[in-house]
Amino acid sequence: MGLHTAIPLRIRWRALRYTVSFIGPLLGLLGLQGEAWTCWSLPIYAFVFVPLRELISDPDHRNLTAIEEEVVRHDRLFDLLLYLMVPIVWASLGYFLWMMAQAEHHAIDTLGRVLTMGIVLGVYGINVGHELGHRSKGWERDLARILLTSSLYVHFIIEHNRGHHRRVATHQDPASARFGEPIYAFWPRTILESLRSAWRLEALRLAKEGRPAWDFRNEMLRGSLVEAALLTVIGATFGLPVLLAYLAAALIGVLLLETVNYIEHYGLGRVLDVEGQPVRVGQVHSWNSDHPLGRLLLFELTRHSDHHFQANRKYQTLRSLPESPQMPTGYPGMMLLSLIPPLWFRVMHPRIQALVASHGSSVTFAK
Repeated sequence: MGLHTAIPLRIRWRALRYTVSFIGPLLGLLGLQGEAWTCWSLPIYAFVFVPLRELISDPDHRNLTAIEEEVVRHDRLFDLLLYLMVPIVWASLGYFLWMMAQAEHHAIDTLGRVLTMGIVLGVYGINVGHELGHRSKGWERDLARILLTSSLYVHFIIEHNRGHHRRVATHQDPASARFGEPIYAFWPRTILESLRSAWRLEALRLAKEGRPAWDFRNEMLRGSLVEAALLTVIGATFGLPVLLAYLAAALIGVLLLETVNYIEHYGLGRVLDVEGQPVRVGQVHSWNSDHPLGRLLLFELTRHSDHHFQANRKYQTLRSLPESPQMPTGYPGMMLLSLIPPLWFRVMHPRIQALVASHGSSVTFAK
């Protein structure tokens, strides 16, 4: 009791700041049931309003004190906000399918709804699934799988946790973009290589247990069967056009995730030690953004260096580390910039060169 009474209310109620993230699902509901420009409410908010807001705002590098961090780490409200995203994402998907099965829509409305659903799946499905996938409790990781299934990307929890975190900023990591690699080349490479890597990781795990790769304990096998069942149910219930709309939305969600992967580690490689092994993952191997709005909307994903430094840290305790390289604006704005490779290279390459010049003993160009 004494500890909590000594903590300012702004810390004790800090979780309420993250309720701003629920603006997205609310705008998504508006877009799914609306017409004309209202169908575009969430895309406009996510990729026009938020980038402009972050472009004119200053980053906030402040961290919690040790006592404040301990308080928020044990506050269950932070977890509840994540759990709520599970029914929200699946309810949104059900509503999307039902709306798409109604009478014919104008092409612009259909596109707006598909983009809206894709953003919901990517930001609130995969991103929140990523956070829950790092939790120690099995049922929380099961919630992550439920969220990832909504975008047909359940293998992400395998490749990300057991592959990406071990191989990040190396040539062996499908999710680490290489210096000079345009995003349009990165997308197919990371999607295909991540899928193959997840199968290999599961086969290796089962082999160590003395089991064949096609044992039903194979998470990839079970996840693939669940995804196939989902597609079958959607196709049989709503028809082929709705199934195709769903596949388009799921692809958008996946591309949003992989675009985030692209900007998070672009061009950064780990130096090899005297034994030819990559040095330990450090602060300088991820790009970060401390812009407050993006931090709240993405549940602190943008403090990515600290996430890689200690992957089991809950989102509310992630820190801005002194040497973590910062991008000039928030993640949404940088995602848009990455879609124009010449401008992206012009902005990022001088920063990478400066980073290598000052931290050459640990970071190099990822080629």
